[in-house]
Amino acid sequence: MYQRNIKKKLISIAKQFPVVALLGPRQSGKTTLVKSLFPEYAYTNLENINQKDLALTDPLYFLKSYQKNGGLIIDEAQNAPELFSQIQLSVDENRGHYILTGSQNFLMSEKISQTLAGRVAIFDLLPLSINELKEADLLSKDLNSALFRGGYPRIFEKGLAPEDWYPNYIRTYLEKDVRQMKNVHDLSTFQRFLKFCAGRVGQVINFSDLGRDCGISYQTAKGWLSLLEASFILFMQPPFYKNYSKRVVKSKKLYFYDTGLLCSLLQIESVNDLAHHYLRGNIFESYIVSELIKLRLNAGKRPNCYFWRDQKGNEVDCILERGDQLIPIEIKSSETITKDYFKSLRHFCELSQTPPENSYLIYGGDENQIRREANVLSWSSLEELSN
Repeated sequence: MYQRNIKKKLISIAKQFPVVALLGPRQSGKTTLVKSLFPEYAYTNLENINQKDLALTDPLYFLKSYQKNGGLIIDEAQNAPELFSQIQLSVDENRGHYILTGSQNFLMSEKISQTLAGRVAIFDLLPLSINELKEADLLSKDLNSALFRGGYPRIFEKGLAPEDWYPNYIRTYLEKDVRQMKNVHDLSTFQRFLKFCAGRVGQVINFSDLGRDCGISYQTAKGWLSLLEASFILFMQPPFYKNYSKRVVKSKKLYFYDTGLLCSLLQIESVNDLAHHYLRGNIFESYIVSELIKLRLNAGKRPNCYFWRDQKGNEVDCILERGDQLIPIEIKSSETITKDYFKSLRHFCELSQTPPENSYLIYGGDENQIRREANVLSWSSLEELSN
């Protein structure tokens, strides 16, 4: 059992809301976490065909059979969304507390918003973060190894080889989850699309170009990307376009939540392959941006992460927005710092009137520094940005 940074927030919120939903990709540790935090609650898994059938055919009896325990954990709750209406009636009558987990956000979110609004607190649990791995003494000191292994708990729990585990994880996702998606009729094309997305990590996305390269329409490409987002495979980072300059890029950038999974999709089969891969810099950028998102989600907050680019080529990889305060961040995979790394930060700080001491360079080295142009942070020290 790994100590998850989100646990304090979950315990606190469960005392205030009758329903807590914990969403996230398969194998991210949701079940293990909620069972450890709420050991007195009864547990059921709707992947079990018998439990699923009972929940669908007689939801009232299904919930009543667990009420003597006071609380109920319902794993993979998206498999019986019809159950949510009965949960609504139950909590309105003060008959129990519920913890719902799910790995398909596109099914869960729709039903939650329709039936449990005002009664449910929703959290996302992603694979293990850098900070969680450090606390468990599992974070590799070698950056390439950390990128290649990713953060899925099972890799560390069982000592599995990433090059063996991730291809099977992808296959399970395609055969188990994607088959349930109404607008995916061709699994082989969808798998090819997923690999095309991996090849565009860290890039501004043009849906038409992506669709054309994969042999699908613009609308299909857009819809499939939404499904991959809802499945916690990838995410789209929005642009920051306050009117410092009218000529700014307003499309989104594509990143993956887990670099181990990303490496597998790119057919990177070893740490040595990764060290010499042409997309290593983009993979590192995806790693850091996803970690910044984990810092927010594990604190029970929504992501506040954007990027900025103008049409002259000036770009800042990440901008954190904290009220009226902006935190511009440049991300470089190199272990050696050069003066050129601060150029975009200086330009943005001047444009936005952001103090240089609020800006950061995150790089692939080990030493933290305070420089006149910006703060320099090692890739393994991101907890300093957790406020």
